[in-house]
Amino acid sequence: MGFNLEENKPLAPFTTFGIGGPARGFVEASTEEQIAEAAAWAREKNVSLFVLGGGSNLLVSDAGFDGLVLRVALRGVDVAASEGHALYRVAAGEDWDHFVQRTISDGCAGLECLSGIPGTVGGTPVQNVGAYGQEVSSTIDRVRVFETATGHFVELSAGECEFSYRVSRFNTRDRGRFIVTRVDFRLTPGGAPTLRYAELARRLAAKPSPNLAEVAAAVRSLRASKGMLLVEGDPDLRSAGSFFKNPIVKEEQARHVAEVSQKEPPRFPAGEGPEHMGRVKIPAAWLIEQSGFTKGYRRGAAGISSRHVLALVNYGTQDGKHSATAAEILALAQQISDAVLDRFGISLEQEPVLVGF
Repeated sequence: MGFNLEENKPLAPFTTFGIGGPARGFVEASTEEQIAEAAAWAREKNVSLFVLGGGSNLLVSDAGFDGLVLRVALRGVDVAASEGHALYRVAAGEDWDHFVQRTISDGCAGLECLSGIPGTVGGTPVQNVGAYGQEVSSTIDRVRVFETATGHFVELSAGECEFSYRVSRFNTRDRGRFIVTRVDFRLTPGGAPTLRYAELARRLAAKPSPNLAEVAAAVRSLRASKGMLLVEGDPDLRSAGSFFKNPIVKEEQARHVAEVSQKEPPRFPAGEGPEHMGRVKIPAAWLIEQSGFTKGYRRGAAGISSRHVLALVNYGTQDGKHSATAAEILALAQQISDAVLDRFGISLEQEPVLVGF
């Protein structure tokens, strides 16, 4: 066996929530060969397989995971010139924020608004990570993956990944089929930063032509003000970021929201494509606040961030003895979802991946 198999490995330390029971089996893979071998072992033993990246977008059950957890720890960044662009080939285990900072230092535009997001590179195409007017799908060239059923490594173009808002084929119709091992990004050397997000543009209003580093710094400042930047010692630190997606609704639903709340909700374009015709995006945070929830709301050791109602936080002690449980986090999420549904008739969709439930 070319990999080290650990048994009953606690998973809470591998998540930003700091919540969750043990994995029946645990493997940290630093090569593609180890990924293939571990996946084959899981298939032979007929045990479930879960791929773990940075642990920033998941909630592990209190009972843990009765299968094999494969932590992708591949490293390496290669850069090449390609038709006036810089092509970054990045191993899936690389820290996302460190990689973004490198592209900014290199003067390459395309990811500056995604600064400060926790997790690893391999997780970004799965959820089509986006923030402040950018999505990774706009810069992804190819994604290299391991296909668990066939045991083959294949490369998918951006079009084959089927990206849309917080969605890809990896987290929808092909969930569990592929393991991301490398992501290729096509960035623009000397390109101008993206300033299409109104809140970010207002923050930089005093700088008529901000550079990439200034935009990234402004993004990090905004994230910190909302408790969305992982800073050691921050009481809002242990969360999975935004727990709910911003709902995309029909125009008549938006009008209903305005009638119920007696105020016009903030609204944004739903996106491009015919499937978004006649639809708008309403901030989940606004809907939650209009349903009676406030920043800092607590329900036992689980609570809402003191700076942003979209983030649910584990406010328990870090010794693990008095941590919030996964059940408590889900109960709070359900309470919030029920309130929004009752008031506005809109179902909120959760962002984090649920493991072991």
